[in-house]
Amino acid sequence: MKALSPLFVFLVLYLVTSIVAQDFYKVPIAVAFLVSSVYALLTVRGSMDERIKVFARGAGNPTMVLMLAIFILAGAFAASAKTMGAVDATVSVALRYMPEQFILPGIFLASCFISLSIGTSCGTIAALTPLAVGIAQQSGISMPFMVGLVVGGTYFGDNLSFISDTTIVATQTQGCSMRDKFRVNVRIVAPVAVIMLIVYYFLGEGISTPAETGDVNFWLVLPYLAVIILAVCGVNVLLVLAIGIILTGIIGIALGTYDLFGWFAAMNEGMMGMAELIIMTILAGGMLEIIRHNGGIDLIIKALTQGIHGKRGGELSIAALTSLVNVCTANNTVAIITAGPIAKDIATRFRIDPRRSASILDTASCFTQGLLPYGAQVLIAASLSGLNPITILPHLFYPMLIGVALLLAIYFRYPRRFT
Repeated sequence: MKALSPLFVFLVLYLVTSIVAQDFYKVPIAVAFLVSSVYALLTVRGSMDERIKVFARGAGNPTMVLMLAIFILAGAFAASAKTMGAVDATVSVALRYMPEQFILPGIFLASCFISLSIGTSCGTIAALTPLAVGIAQQSGISMPFMVGLVVGGTYFGDNLSFISDTTIVATQTQGCSMRDKFRVNVRIVAPVAVIMLIVYYFLGEGISTPAETGDVNFWLVLPYLAVIILAVCGVNVLLVLAIGIILTGIIGIALGTYDLFGWFAAMNEGMMGMAELIIMTILAGGMLEIIRHNGGIDLIIKALTQGIHGKRGGELSIAALTSLVNVCTANNTVAIITAGPIAKDIATRFRIDPRRSASILDTASCFTQGLLPYGAQVLIAASLSGLNPITILPHLFYPMLIGVALLLAIYFRYPRRFT
């Protein structure tokens, strides 16, 4: 158990301390990783130079460096697009063209589309929750229901977006392309989104509260559309993000949203905004390499797969591991960073397609995150709406159903092409 002790240190420092303090954001998660990484160094035999080499092997492996490069470009793209007004324009486009009698499915579809475009559930919640609150107040619809509708839809994009942290980490740790992971993932969760649109349509019959939107400038939406289309076509993700950044610069400067130096400042702000995630990724990579070096990964795999002999059991192990770590960390990206390397070993042992293991990682983390009252997404929505987080949870139908869809996909070996 000594090999796994760094993980226990991390969980005690972050999870237990957060529970005692009754605040899951009291202990910065990067600090928790730092302390557990320093402790991990002490568990390795040999000189300090030898210990640091083991840590550096995990923190600086090619996959990790590529992941960090993607984080940096994704941050620069997201911030430069947001600064030039792309988020507001995307909200306006999504809401202006929905028939007013379809207000519930329309808001859900807008939540899905915006989160898919901007790659963040939290950003989408911040943009749409005030609108959902206004509609609830005007129409008499239950406010927790409306807020839950918005929050639930954001997990569609969090799960599938090509610039989402969870997608980047899941694909890089499993060694597959984002396009291939998307093709597997969308087959599992898209039916759930369609079901929810139908359900919301029938629930919303008779409601005709149109949403007020500002002027629409389609040029501002172009960078998001370009990134989605290029990524689906299989263009290298670094090139896709670079093209997206260049488009934000050309369009933003042409429209007078910012000048050249304003564009540079926006990109810098976005890259700096990724600093915590980059630090966590480096520390987690080094710590997990030490755990692997000490034999801890083998112990985890043995415990998870004891009595399991087939791919179905291996996939359930990956899903269970991801969900457990997510409950402990309240962060689906951190959960995938932590569970990803272990999931890769399980996938290799049971010959599970990397595209499928990446989809399981991402979907299991989004399902679990959607059920946590102390998760960032629910807390942001509660703060903006003035609701108790617990009142929102029963209305998060989409994340609940993608968990069911994932279990069915594992049990029935769907989609067949990737099993």
